[in-house]
Amino acid sequence: MERVLAVTERQQSDETVSSTPTPSAAAPSVVPSPAALAARPKPPALAETAKGSSAPVAAPVVQAASAETLRFGRAEDDGHVFLLLDGEEIPVGQYPGASQEEALGYFARKFEDLVAQIALLEQRVDAKAASTDMHKTVTHLRALLAERNAIGDVRTAEGRLDSLDERIKALQQAERAEHEALRAAELAARESIVAEAEALAAQDPANTQWKNGSTRMNELFDAWKLAQKDGVRLGKATEDALWKRFRAARTVFDRHRRAFFSQLDSANAVAKSAKEKLIEEAEALSTSTEWGVTAGAYRELMDRWKTAPRASKKEDDALWARFRGAQEKFFEARQLANAAIDEEYSKNLVVKEALITEAKALLPIRDLTSAKKALQSIRDRWEDAGKVPRADMQRVEAGLRSVEDAVRKAEDDHWKRTDPEAKARTNSALTQLEAAISALEADLADAKAKGNAKKIKNAEDALAARQAWLEQIRKSADELG
Repeated sequence: MERVLAVTERQQSDETVSSTPTPSAAAPSVVPSPAALAARPKPPALAETAKGSSAPVAAPVVQAASAETLRFGRAEDDGHVFLLLDGEEIPVGQYPGASQEEALGYFARKFEDLVAQIALLEQRVDAKAASTDMHKTVTHLRALLAERNAIGDVRTAEGRLDSLDERIKALQQAERAEHEALRAAELAARESIVAEAEALAAQDPANTQWKNGSTRMNELFDAWKLAQKDGVRLGKATEDALWKRFRAARTVFDRHRRAFFSQLDSANAVAKSAKEKLIEEAEALSTSTEWGVTAGAYRELMDRWKTAPRASKKEDDALWARFRGAQEKFFEARQLANAAIDEEYSKNLVVKEALITEAKALLPIRDLTSAKKALQSIRDRWEDAGKVPRADMQRVEAGLRSVEDAVRKAEDDHWKRTDPEAKARTNSALTQLEAAISALEADLADAKAKGNAKKIKNAEDALAARQAWLEQIRKSADELG
């Protein structure tokens, strides 16, 4: 923006100069020396000036001085012009061959050009353009005013330049403050990048999410490069120190990542080797037809698989698929074999269900001998019938067992009733109880004769108990008889 304004300023200045009417060879001179002013030679005639020219020289077109200009300058008839400044007359130059008003107007126009440049600089300050070279512009304009080769309100122009000096200082202070704020924000952003990179590098490698961490570290590096390219400059020393920290964090992070994956690759190789051995064993068993033994061997292999170390997810999934495939081959073959057996056993099931129906017809048991004989016949045919499907085995066995239990109970009850030893024991108990009751009755009669209430009570209680026992034993004897 500043460069654009400066170019505009120069263009406007050039346009001003080019638009100013250029006099003939007798154009206004620069400020003469005091000796030359004292001599004050008359300007040559236009015809003499153009001597040697075949064509007449046209008089320059000059704008007459305004009333405002006349306050700050004076012109003589010979074209010498003076600046009125602080009550003094200062010679500024000569415009020969023109009227006093035209001569004053020419030098007033030069002053207006300076004022236009001052106004342009004021506009740049008002717009808060970049202040670079503004002080140089003020110094340059001061130097132009100090040459005293123009007519105008010099003091006011100098005052505007003084004001511009102060305003430019304030603008530069504001720019410095803004720059420092931007620099502080940039420094904080760079510090944040470095701090996050150092935090990633300081993580425990065993607990680091390497995919996410690597992606984030790359993002931080891209952010660093963008800041280097487009961010506010922080100074070589500061940027170098921050870069060294960031580079060190990336180096540590990359070293940890390489070490972690190297160790992981080694662990994966060990796990893969161990599981491949288990797979070899599983595949060797997959064609076995020893269903029970092999199923137990597969259970043992599964326990060993669970305790084996894990490889990477991709490899572990592939290894498990091979191991599981060997198992499924065996168990699918066993299932097909069992299905064939179950088909054969289903015919046996029909026979055994008919035998269960026949056995249950024996209940309730009225003739133990006939029931036992019939049940034995059913058992013989049961064994001849063979096996039933595994799913029905428990049900049909329970059906026959319920009849067998009923016959066995009836047989036990009959034995109890006909056991000679039990009868002998019962008769002996009856004899003893009857003798004891006779003795207690005698004791009771004696106690009553003597009127002993306590002995009467004891004899009555003992007698009642023995009589109750006697009743129970007689019932048992009746059942045995």
